Amino acid sequence: MKVAVVGASGLVGQKMLQIMSERNFPIEELLPVASERSVGKTISYNGKDYSIISMEDAISAKPDITLFSAGGSVALEYAPKFAEAGSVVIDNSSAWRMDAGKKLIVPEVNGHVLRIDDRIIANPNCSTIQMVVALKPLHDAFKIKRIVVSTYQSVTGSGKGAVDQLEGERTGKDIKKVYPHKIDMNALPHIDVFQENGYTKEEMKMVNETMKIMGDDSIKVTATCVRIPTVGGHSEAINVEFENEYTLEQVHSILEKAPGVTVVDDPSENMYPMPLSAHDKDDVFVGRIRRDETQPKTLNLWVVSDNLRKGAATNTIQIAEYMLQHSLVY
Repeated sequence: MKVAVVGASGLVGQKMLQIMSERNFPIEELLPVASERSVGKTISYNGKDYSIISMEDAISAKPDITLFSAGGSVALEYAPKFAEAGSVVIDNSSAWRMDAGKKLIVPEVNGHVLRIDDRIIANPNCSTIQMVVALKPLHDAFKIKRIVVSTYQSVTGSGKGAVDQLEGERTGKDIKKVYPHKIDMNALPHIDVFQENGYTKEEMKMVNETMKIMGDDSIKVTATCVRIPTVGGHSEAINVEFENEYTLEQVHSILEKAPGVTVVDDPSENMYPMPLSAHDKDDVFVGRIRRDETQPKTLNLWVVSDNLRKGAATNTIQIAEYMLQHSLVY
């Protein structure tokens, strides 16, 4: 198994390598790829040093699987070239997510739609991934009509520069700013760029990606996405209205059995999901499960997940594992 990791020196690329090692991903030859200025530098994987190579050299090597975490413009230009060389490409950017001809995959939710001729597969937005992992089993049981979600997202979702900005503000260092305002001791209701409808691109990703992943255009979604000064996990307050009635006992039972979900819900003991406790874990954590007492058939949830792991790198590796397990790589 020959695997290329494009963007191997970035936050998500490094996390992909870490997770491949942790999960004993079947790899015989690693091809780390990064920008031209990084070519020749070394990275470590499983105790061995590898030299970063160029995009062209990686394509020529014809990898079986290529994991992309290098931004949308890079993915649009190079993912088709890897696919033409026979590689299965799994892209972590937004480049292919809403392309009608490309699958948008969360393995626990819709891995079954993958086929052997899928050569470019899109990894969803981090905040969408954790939401659909928690909600899909409830949708299957009670049918979702409407979702109202507010997110509280870690600075790691903006990359290393954002982490540097937060740390610089806390230590008094003069550092290049990623955000238009100070992030430490603050909350920015501004993730990605604003659209003509007043929503941000991040908010509209959650709307459109949820319907595509769930395979149901009738689900109504409205989102407010907020950046907060945490490192290591995204949190979401979710209000979900169902077509069918439910009991809290049913909801607990369904979520406790759901793949990739851990229920942490004992308010009497101050037990609920938090970014600190979700950090460096792969599951989606669900708590504060309670009925919305203002309208029927409606539920409130608090959902937390490590955005660099399940929200990005882990989901990418899980897609690759699914393709291998089902003999969809040739």
